Amino acid sequence: MSPPPLASGPGGPAALRSLLGTVLDALEAGAAERGGPLPAGGPGAVTARVTAALGDVLPDTGDPDALRTLVQALAAGAADPADPLCAAHLHCPPLAVAAAADLAASALNPSLDSWDQAPAASALETAVTRALARTAHLADALVTTGGTESNQLALLLAREAHGAGVRLVHGANAHHSLPRAAWLLGLPDPVVVPAPRGTLDPAALDEALTALPGPLLVAATAGTTDAGLIDPLPEIAGRCAAHGARLHVDAAYGGGLLFSDRHRGLLAGLEAAHTVTLDLHKLGWQPVAAGLLAVSRPGELTALHQRADYLNADDDTDAGLPDLLGRSPRTSRRPDILKIAVTLRTLGRDGLGALVDQVCARARELAALIDGHPGFELYGQPVISTVLFRPAGAADDTVAAARRRLLHEGRAVLGRARLDGRLWLKVTVLNPRTRPDDLAHLLELVEGSTPG
Repeated sequence: MSPPPLASGPGGPAALRSLLGTVLDALEAGAAERGGPLPAGGPGAVTARVTAALGDVLPDTGDPDALRTLVQALAAGAADPADPLCAAHLHCPPLAVAAAADLAASALNPSLDSWDQAPAASALETAVTRALARTAHLADALVTTGGTESNQLALLLAREAHGAGVRLVHGANAHHSLPRAAWLLGLPDPVVVPAPRGTLDPAALDEALTALPGPLLVAATAGTTDAGLIDPLPEIAGRCAAHGARLHVDAAYGGGLLFSDRHRGLLAGLEAAHTVTLDLHKLGWQPVAAGLLAVSRPGELTALHQRADYLNADDDTDAGLPDLLGRSPRTSRRPDILKIAVTLRTLGRDGLGALVDQVCARARELAALIDGHPGFELYGQPVISTVLFRPAGAADDTVAAARRRLLHEGRAVLGRARLDGRLWLKVTVLNPRTRPDDLAHLLELVEGSTPG
């Protein structure tokens, strides 16, 4: 029996071309079977359908129809971020051009742990990461799997620059990955600063920095996960400078505002950071993963350097072969930079900025609908594209039950956030094709799922 076709090499494009029709047909059939933003029936029903499609995981004899069967099952059981009623999380619908570029990356399969496995990909990554860092007025950037890895790397670089006693100071609104990174890296317990109404309090930060011995690392947030709020970055940067504290900004969500002339000013103060988390599988419309950590001092990246003779021998690097092991704590890495580069070149700053402006405008429209509806309470005006609201007068358990009812029925995907001691429904608008009537329909679904 001849071996199955490969994705690359002389016969690769022809082999993929014949399979792509199967995949696309299965995606279409699965979406039709699902019929909405989420499969109906809840976890039990979804698991049963996947189990039936999967059958024997490792059969003695292979099934030539497995590609169609399993892709259709995955699509039928997916939460579709391209559906306007799927708006719970920072989970964007990827651009078609980015997904197409990701196919090329998968087919070619470069691994960015040594130059001889990824000659063009390594050159591309170097150029694109530095260009993206410059958009944030920083010097260089590393590709990561997302905000969690970027935040962990930021703490690691702070530890290596200032010692294992460096202490993290963050707001009560910070992403959970920050205190977890401190734990993983063996740093002292973080100091949590109050964040009234969802943003870090500069006066409380100043008190904490005055009382604590150094070295200190302050983590601010530009785009909180719960409400999309932005900490007062200029004030925080000023307090850090006054106390000699290092500043990290988690802009995994809000970093995409850099593409927009209209909204870039919300990130004033970002340029004062030592490190910045960016994440283009949020406001960048990339398939997961597409994270970055931007740095102001490229020399600090030498802390990541490792030596492995089979990957970066001294005589090879002396001869001019680039050393890639200092570009990530991971060894084998996909060329995630390709889809990012293709998107940047295809849309340009204006095209990406227009997408950012579109979702921010839709969020404001949704907030206006909620504010004018007597049956709902609005948490506050959106800063980016997240809107929090709740049925007026409803108890928290009623709010939670309404959300789960919509999930179980497969009719809408809403998030949840607990702020000011109450539970709120969360809509994160990341789909630039969302229309005003989609927003009105979403509110009708919530109203119909909430007992009177």
